Amino acid sequence: MSEAAALDTLRTAGFAGPYACAVVTGTGLGGIAAALADATAIDYAAIPGFPGPGVSGHGGRLHRGTLAGRPVLVFEGRAHAYEHGDPAVMRVPLACARQLGARRLLLTNASGSLRPETGPGGLVLLADHINLSGLNPLIGEASDARFVPMTEAYDPDLRARLRAAAAACGVPLGEGVYAWFSGPSFETPAEVRMAGILGADCVGMSTVPEVILARFLDLPVAAVSVVTNLAAGIAGGAPHHAETKAVAARAAADLGHLVRAFVAGLPDGDMSDD
Repeated sequence: MSEAAALDTLRTAGFAGPYACAVVTGTGLGGIAAALADATAIDYAAIPGFPGPGVSGHGGRLHRGTLAGRPVLVFEGRAHAYEHGDPAVMRVPLACARQLGARRLLLTNASGSLRPETGPGGLVLLADHINLSGLNPLIGEASDARFVPMTEAYDPDLRARLRAAAAACGVPLGEGVYAWFSGPSFETPAEVRMAGILGADCVGMSTVPEVILARFLDLPVAAVSVVTNLAAGIAGGAPHHAETKAVAARAAADLGHLVRAFVAGLPDGDMSDD
């Protein structure tokens, strides 16, 4: 019911697509929404079934507009599992994006790096993830669709397009594996060491549930992480939220250039409505 009510509200507000891409912005990264032309926005609080983000650095508005001449949908901020106790908290927003005509999904986040060579301000293209939270947004889903394959969950074509976009706009872009911890407390140095042994390159408190939901919704997905700190115990790293917001704000320009170049390079032949 909440998804249907949300769709009715959004269509009435002029949010019907199609869209070349939907973008979810992480902590301190909402400037992507400000770059839209011909933009319209609506507060999450005005949309039935949309969770209100309760973390500073997440604006809580849905925007539609154009970026690099292409129609896009931008979620300015996300709700987290640690805020609501529910890893499926972004299910209605992402389902609405799909139903409104978004052709693909780009997630952004702030993370801690396990690699000293990829320090604060660096961008990392996610190639895979490790779910260390013990949570899954599809727990309780009754249909066989819950058995979502996660091989190449981060769409290879979109990753290739992001690498090409980075090269075109001169933005350095690493690549690595993201480990999801539930939060909201930061990871301990021992947990960070464990994540590194398991193959993680960065750690954070979001994104993985949205990737699983995107695959459930048959929505191709990619993700870019902005490194805001070295993870706990890495070269003296001692992360805190104020640092996350401050560094994300400084790195937002590079991320904005990358997202614009990525959207500009998306194919033109996929914009007819369903």
